[in-house]
Amino acid sequence: MPTFLYLASQSPRRRQLLDQLGVRHELLLPDVSEDAEGLEVQLKNEAPAAYVQRVTGLKLDAALARRDQRGLALAPVLCADTTVALGRTILGKPSDEEDAARIMRKLSGQTHRVLTAVAAQAGHQRVAAMSVSKVRFAAMSHDQIRRYVATGESVGKAGAYGVQGKAAAYIEHISGSYSGIMGLPMFETTQVLRALGFTI
Repeated sequence: MPTFLYLASQSPRRRQLLDQLGVRHELLLPDVSEDAEGLEVQLKNEAPAAYVQRVTGLKLDAALARRDQRGLALAPVLCADTTVALGRTILGKPSDEEDAARIMRKLSGQTHRVLTAVAAQAGHQRVAAMSVSKVRFAAMSHDQIRRYVATGESVGKAGAYGVQGKAAAYIEHISGSYSGIMGLPMFETTQVLRALGFTI
């Protein structure tokens, strides 16, 4: 039975959610020689669900190689990736404040999907799952969008917002997994880890 896992994610929210589950973990982050962002390039005409699952698998491959190259203990590795989609259009991490405002204008008054894929591997056994949630934003004025983007919350977040932050003031309705929207769906993650022998 595994006693801890490696989390290959820089997200403090994923760490917090693993802590909530009571799962011991250590970070397994890329060094400067790795092109972590390059793994997130979307293929032509790729559907959001296929994209998020493929990227999560690539992240897991890279993390396993990283663990082995560093000569670390052979504990399971967990990866996740979150994608925001409006129809078939993937709304990634904004490049700057102007881009964040553009994304928020698209989400204003609309219902979008948040897809989070989870994958973990122990030995040769790989288990994966995906959570799909729907989020509806109220209509936002130009000034409201400008003020939200100015908080800096959009930085590094798919869809330019964080559900656990100030954006919550504009979210009318959520259908699905709140923790999945944060970045690590608790139910699906538990199922994945139990399949690898964790007691949760």
